[in-house]
Amino acid sequence: MPQDTVCHKTKKNAPVSLPKVLVAVGSNMPGIADSPYNAVQAALRRLGDSPVNAVFPSRLFSTPCFPAGAGPDYVNAAAVLSGPRDAHEILGLLHRIEAEFDRQRETRWGSRTLDLDLIGVDDLVLPDLATWRHWHDLAPEDQQQAAPDRLILPHPRLQDRAFVLVPLLDVAPDWRHPILGLTVSEMVANLDPRDTAQIRPMGA
Repeated sequence: MPQDTVCHKTKKNAPVSLPKVLVAVGSNMPGIADSPYNAVQAALRRLGDSPVNAVFPSRLFSTPCFPAGAGPDYVNAAAVLSGPRDAHEILGLLHRIEAEFDRQRETRWGSRTLDLDLIGVDDLVLPDLATWRHWHDLAPEDQQQAAPDRLILPHPRLQDRAFVLVPLLDVAPDWRHPILGLTVSEMVANLDPRDTAQIRPMGA
């Protein structure tokens, strides 16, 4: 269940058909929030103050740095947002919030004060299936060097990342990947248990 310290917000008279937006949240540098833990909590509250209709956050989790040895360990969480279906509008909102927390994009997969990743929006596939498959099939040795110049949805590495999937299990266990056909629960079950064992709820 979500932590009591994280705010939820629901606007009155919101349409019942709002899309399900999956967002991954992470931090391993203190920045303006004094600690990664505070940064993740503050970012979830900031999402609740933004032009979305509802925010449903996961618990906060302690996770090993990815890639291993690249910096301090992370605090990670996930959230389901109900809001606009326009994925680029949502991404712009996430980038604006990151900037408020002094996020710098100097090194791919480098340490960061705040990371807000748009993971999926309902069953949207962007920009198209062929482009998604290109990034999904990219060799591991190329993933750290190459970065897409456009929004790819669902996130092409989602199914591989315990630090994203385990928090998502709190808030969207039944969301189904529109290409792989797997739910979040099924993707977690497919992970190496040694990876999921390292994702530990904080305060538990």
